[in-house]
Amino acid sequence: MSEDGPALLMVDDRASTFTRYAARALAGRLVLLRFAALRRDLSDDHLRHTAHLPAFWVREGVPLEEEALRYTAWAEAALPVPPSRFCNPSEPRQAVAQRFAALAGLPHLTEQQVTWARDKAAMKDLFRELGLRTASYARVGAAADVERFAAVHGWPLVLKPVDSFACVDTFRLTDPSSLGGIDFGSRDWMVEEHLGGTEWEVCGLVHDGEVLDAWPSAMPCRPLDIVDGAMNANISVGTDEAPPVDLRALLQTVATGMGLDHGYLHMEFFLVDGRLHAGEIGVRLAGCEITANHGHAYGFDVFGATLDVYRGRRPSLRYGERRCAGDLLLPLPGSGTVRRITPREELLRIPGVVDAVLKVAVGDAVAARRASHNASGYVHVTGTSIGEVEQCMRSVLDAFTIDVVPAAAQRTGAATNGEPTQ
Repeated sequence: MSEDGPALLMVDDRASTFTRYAARALAGRLVLLRFAALRRDLSDDHLRHTAHLPAFWVREGVPLEEEALRYTAWAEAALPVPPSRFCNPSEPRQAVAQRFAALAGLPHLTEQQVTWARDKAAMKDLFRELGLRTASYARVGAAADVERFAAVHGWPLVLKPVDSFACVDTFRLTDPSSLGGIDFGSRDWMVEEHLGGTEWEVCGLVHDGEVLDAWPSAMPCRPLDIVDGAMNANISVGTDEAPPVDLRALLQTVATGMGLDHGYLHMEFFLVDGRLHAGEIGVRLAGCEITANHGHAYGFDVFGATLDVYRGRRPSLRYGERRCAGDLLLPLPGSGTVRRITPREELLRIPGVVDAVLKVAVGDAVAARRASHNASGYVHVTGTSIGEVEQCMRSVLDAFTIDVVPAAAQRTGAATNGEPTQ
């Protein structure tokens, strides 16, 4: 990935490994697009680490057309090389970010492509049009709609907002009593049958309409189990343990069907009795540290290759490894103040751990939420097989402790039982 060439406008609505990489690699060729309404999601530390980059803030409450015109004038007057390419790594910002890029005359997803990427029911409609098998599904607007669906497809079911991500507000329903408390007027909802079998994930890069390669990931635990406390991990599989599916062809089918010219694809799928069922696809980088896993598993600069396709360049995918590599998200068991946490140095001493990042420290105020990216940090683990990596991850969980004092306990002066929450 070269530092010269076209400049890139990139959405920055949260700190991420990809953003930090781009800030280092593309200094002088990277401009950040930020939204004033989301300022609270950008830490002061992140702002300090990106202070050397030009950033355009979209003002809150101002028409986007006006802001795009203001951006264009600013870029031409203030930047030595105005961006001619665009990248949005954010799932919830897809609609507004792609519309802004269109107004600014930059490459972008169309309104229809955004709908396919964000509306999970429309996405599955497209999958079926492309000949892919999916779980049965339906849009629902009331508990009675769910019960009618269950009468045909049985329980359990999965209920989710059509535009959710990271399992936020996504639930496995076991019977009609599970519907209590769901506010069907708050979101657009859909329901789908709960699939058995094995859930997998696959990522790939698209350049000039071609899927260049596909990298599968194993999931030791399903996302819906993760948000209820199961181990939160993904394992990139660069070995012959990969699923017996032409994953590049699968991604190519979807990329062609969506009319995608370039970008990063992230897709879940299920293998049920040897038959593939398409799950969901994101037209952006994968969440958590899945993308970084691929770099560790195949021994190449995955973030550099990703920046290349967003800058209109075909990356050279030269692999130096063929192994398994995973990210294990470290637990964040509750909200309050961190009283104790295992130091990074101790985690790095565990065999198989190649990197460790703690996002919180003693004394920090933290807020846990029911989401698949809820974490106090993460480790990267490598090994010769899925089983070896998973075993190392469980050793990390055995060694890791974090003690969070709830805010209520702090206010009342009450003491916890002194046992760390793992």
